[in-house]
Amino acid sequence: MISASHNAPDAGAHGSSPGEHADTVETRLFLDEHEWLYGLLRSDDNTSPTFRFPDLISACVSLVFEADDAPGRIFGFLGTQLVLRAPNTPRRRESMWRPQYELLQAVQRSPANRHPNPKFQLDQLTTACVALARQIDDADTRVLRQARLNMADRSSRWRLPRPG
Repeated sequence: MISASHNAPDAGAHGSSPGEHADTVETRLFLDEHEWLYGLLRSDDNTSPTFRFPDLISACVSLVFEADDAPGRIFGFLGTQLVLRAPNTPRRRESMWRPQYELLQAVQRSPANRHPNPKFQLDQLTTACVALARQIDDADTRVLRQARLNMADRSSRWRLPRPG
């Protein structure tokens, strides 16, 4: 289950504290995918601005959802690859931006995640998106570009209060 980020003060060890933004939501990420994103976070290509985990995770989700068959690809990965990992595989707590969380929440609530099918949690869905994004040609560049696009989209929605 995913909860509001303000409930997890220790999340975001490699970026901003998730509690700093009401627009982020806590998630967990399997270690293999977390390590790949951490490498991208520390990459020389991640500059001006330096994107943090919420940006990188959300960029991965956005990239996966560019395709019309995103839910099918996600459940395909979950049913053929993630299901074979040990159920107690360690996870790292991080956060993502709310618009991408809502995409994953819709997938979690979809009929493909209901009886008689196995039930996957949001951390598994998040991990699937990062793993699928990692498989894209030129993944590092594409994720960083998508993080820029997501930031521009969020910024265009922010409204500064007018001086009174």
